[in-house]
Amino acid sequence: MTATVSTPVAAAVQVLAEAAAAGATVVLSGHVQPDADALGSTLALAEGLRRRGARVVATFPAPFTLPASLGWLPGADQLTDPATVPGDVDVFVSLDAASPGRLGELAPLLETAGRSVVVDHHASNPGFGEVRLVDPHGAATVALVADLLDALGVELDQQLAACLYAGLSADTGSFRFGNTSPGTHELAARLLRTGIDHAAISRRLFDTAPFGWLGLLSQVTGRARLETGVGAGLVWTWATAADAQEHGLPADQLEALVDVVRATAEADVAAVLKGQDDGTWVVSMRSRGATDVSRVAIALGGGGHRAAAGYSSAYDLEGTVAQLRAELGRA
Repeated sequence: MTATVSTPVAAAVQVLAEAAAAGATVVLSGHVQPDADALGSTLALAEGLRRRGARVVATFPAPFTLPASLGWLPGADQLTDPATVPGDVDVFVSLDAASPGRLGELAPLLETAGRSVVVDHHASNPGFGEVRLVDPHGAATVALVADLLDALGVELDQQLAACLYAGLSADTGSFRFGNTSPGTHELAARLLRTGIDHAAISRRLFDTAPFGWLGLLSQVTGRARLETGVGAGLVWTWATAADAQEHGLPADQLEALVDVVRATAEADVAAVLKGQDDGTWVVSMRSRGATDVSRVAIALGGGGHRAAAGYSSAYDLEGTVAQLRAELGRA
């Protein structure tokens, strides 16, 4: 291990190192519908702990389906269906989950596991789990995982670096977002020095989609509405899984829509409302800087970051939009 580590890192490392030394079972999970940061964090730390001798189970909550943009990550083929994860494990590690609810059916492991470790960078994280490594100033959870791997004495190679770089690049918007710091670029440089093909990683994450994506994008952006009188300006649209299916796409293709809508110059806040099969709506928000959308999301039962946050709504489409307008007006 390195000679000097911060107290939160040291506490997490102690639990993980002891588990690895004992050959204990460690279950690691990202949040439901994992993005590159959640999955990259899970796969990188899982592999690092395997190398240290732990028995590792890497998973994520149902629905247990990976989007094509992430299925290529090293170690993804070793992920375990959450339905087969035992309830009695030695250590449970939550990665990139802003709240226990984001862990789905795996949340009880926070209480039933012998030890629990929470690694996260969401400002809205309320503090849960036994050992907490939560840094709201961190660019991504993978940055915290890199610290853990360093402290565990695990050398970064191309396999680990690919997972970490995917999460770092995704959560910083290819290093365009305000959470990018000098340390972010320093970590990126370390990862590049392993020899990873960063261009191929970025192409898979951001620049590859089925032809049907163009039709979906046209349909959903055609519904967009600009409301300059709401807060510092709101642009919003909506989509459903049926829209995606109409264009031959899985529902996870809806996730990227908000990053297109957010380009609207006249609105500080962009929102995409995604209709769920049970009639609820999942709202993804982005801010250009004037509005702290994490505060809006927390007020509406969700969470996230200042510039990127989300929540779920049980109202219908009109009611969900009305609630969002009202909260943005207060924000």
